[in-house]
Amino acid sequence: MERANLPLSHLSFAQKLDLMETLWADLSQDEGKLKSPEWHEAVLKDRQEAFAAGKAVISDWEQAKKKIKVYR
Repeated sequence: MERANLPLSHLSFAQKLDLMETLWADLSQDEGKLKSPEWHEAVLKDRQEAFAAGKAVISDWEQAKKKIKVYR
């Protein structure tokens, strides 16, 4: 496979995000080729167990985005 040489340093932040979204949209069209790493299953299981035990709190998407912005 020949590596694509893109002038990323010349792109704006918005252009980079747009490029990333375009790439993801293309990659996600064939879900059969997308395989999560094995460790994802363990993380999800741990989180489900923590939630079931009342040790984890969930947020709706709007709350989650606000929390994420605080850490930026």
